Amino acid sequence: MKFKFIFSKPPAFCEIFFIMYFYKMKKQLFNLLAKINKILFPSFTKKRLDMSKAEKWQMAIIGWRYFVTKNSL
Repeated sequence: MKFKFIFSKPPAFCEIFFIMYFYKMKKQLFNLLAKINKILFPSFTKKRLDMSKAEKWQMAIIGWRYFVTKNSL
């Protein structure tokens, strides 16, 4: 069974390198954002915040921290 390319030609080495480089840069950016979040935003788990009683701005911070953490891993 032959491997079929989705595109008309296989990607060149420089294109693959370019994609890998930007993937690495994305990881570095989210790692930096995770460190900044840890410094700036409060930790609601240490404060024992009840999620059912959280206000909208607290839920927004929790969602943002989750998004950044998920992308930094």
